[in-house]
Amino acid sequence: MAQTTHEADWVSRIADEVIAEAERRAPGKKIVCASGLSPSGPIHLGNLREVMTPHLVADEIKRRGLDCEHILSWDDYDRFRKVPAGVEGVDETWNEHIGRPLTSVPAPSGSPYGNWAQHFKAAMEAALVELGVEYRGISQTEMYTGGAYRERILFAMRERARIDAVLERYRTLEKSGGGSGGSGGKAGKQQQKKQQKPLDEAEVEAAEGSGAAAEDDGSGAGTGEYYPYKPYCTVCARDLTTVTAYDDETTELTYRCACGHGETVLLREFDHGKLVWKVDWPMRWAYENVVFEPSGVDHQSPGSSFVVGGQLVQEIFGGGQPIGPMYAFVGISGMAKMSSSKGGVPTPADALQIMEAPLLRWMYARRKPNQSFKVAFDQEIQRTYDEWDALGRKIADGSAQPADRAAHARAATTALGPLTVTPRPLPYRTLASVADITGGHEEQTLRILSELDPEHPVHALSEVRPRLDRAHRWITTQVPVDQRTKVRDEPDAELLGSLDEEQRAALRLLLDGLDEHWSLDGLTQLVYGVPKVRAGLAPDAKPTPELKAAQRGFFALLYRLLVGRETGPRLPTLLLAVGAERVRDLLEPGPVDGAG
Repeated sequence: MAQTTHEADWVSRIADEVIAEAERRAPGKKIVCASGLSPSGPIHLGNLREVMTPHLVADEIKRRGLDCEHILSWDDYDRFRKVPAGVEGVDETWNEHIGRPLTSVPAPSGSPYGNWAQHFKAAMEAALVELGVEYRGISQTEMYTGGAYRERILFAMRERARIDAVLERYRTLEKSGGGSGGSGGKAGKQQQKKQQKPLDEAEVEAAEGSGAAAEDDGSGAGTGEYYPYKPYCTVCARDLTTVTAYDDETTELTYRCACGHGETVLLREFDHGKLVWKVDWPMRWAYENVVFEPSGVDHQSPGSSFVVGGQLVQEIFGGGQPIGPMYAFVGISGMAKMSSSKGGVPTPADALQIMEAPLLRWMYARRKPNQSFKVAFDQEIQRTYDEWDALGRKIADGSAQPADRAAHARAATTALGPLTVTPRPLPYRTLASVADITGGHEEQTLRILSELDPEHPVHALSEVRPRLDRAHRWITTQVPVDQRTKVRDEPDAELLGSLDEEQRAALRLLLDGLDEHWSLDGLTQLVYGVPKVRAGLAPDAKPTPELKAAQRGFFALLYRLLVGRETGPRLPTLLLAVGAERVRDLLEPGPVDGAG
């Protein structure tokens, strides 16, 4: 695929860069692509871009037969910064845990998981399995408390003056209002060509799920000495600590805590703390030999962690800064920007309740990382599905563009094989209408679906799953009750009695044609053709503005007689769902005076 889509496909182009950089650094070695997520609250669809971008690149590299690994660092040793609003099973008592590692905070009440981090991590892990994302998960709690980084921590403490000098370059820039110093590698140079507007509150909060719990560089301790290490207090378990002394030779570290506790420990044996974020991230780049890791605008503005980290990894830790394009925010159709600090924010698990995994993958694969997009939870989801199905037809007939073919292939398959798809992908809007009208009743649903196309009937609901189930969940979870369809139990006698002669004749023409046109295509021709015939035109005549107005009036009448309002599901689908006999009961206008 890379050879045919290279010029148009962003994934292939980045994969080329990553392969070339990996070969330059360490020929023949495994290529590492990385993501980082902080399970500080619900991990939302914006955070999913942190995973999908490296996944798509790593998957392309694997398709080319190269040894590549996608690692996902769970930043579960980050401090618990604040209690997210609106999370079920959480109240103000969780405030007492602020400052503790996320793995030391109790899970929300009623959760089956052992701690806060595990609770929010589990939903994301399940979603990634469904999305076909292959990765190696790394718990930073396990890495730090297990001593994996011990030598790196001791090294950083020995080199603290040099680290502080690098950081000071950017502190000076921030104080002076500048932002042009320090290249921060290729991505940093590209980003600094654009002056970043200040992030709004939602954008800043959205960073919490991406590994940047705080843009902390360890300064401001007030001791006159810089230390890149932050202990968690062994008494209160919080990070409200200040390092007051450190001996390079013995590794004796003395700290005091706001809780009143203070002690001296041997850092070579002490595993209850972590490097501050701006030092931690480049340390891990060197430790894991990361070649590719994208990040959001919050990380790549001048003086932020990606840019500063590029200097630290090269000058201090002896590694290379990853190729790291900036990725844009992901929105929700009809909603404000997402923030993991607010409850009720749509997550990948929420999206997978209403859309198939290939469709959700496609939304991330079709856009370059620096292009923002929205995931639809409202009526727009129907149009998104229509676009996806139309692309499938173009691919089948050979008319799709190379980049579109590539995005579709990356959505529907991975290097490991194809994802689950619906065997017979009927239009999502049709399935949603049927689910709306039937309330999910399976026997009635099958009856309607079998009549959509009599020449190629649906024989079992398994043919239209999982799409049917997604459409049903969308209707029941995303469409307000007052907007759902309820077919009348009895005819609207008052409305039927008030009809004029033209309306009665139109209804009679419709009813007389039901048996002959009883299919989705046939009923479509019928309902659009009735106003044409009544106007003295052929059923296939091209509509004029006057004819379109007549059609709208006729459709509104049908909706009022069938469901008691002037809009609803597409009329052909609605008629099929109601059934011919009941349609006749509800639409029978009575005889027309003078009709032959």
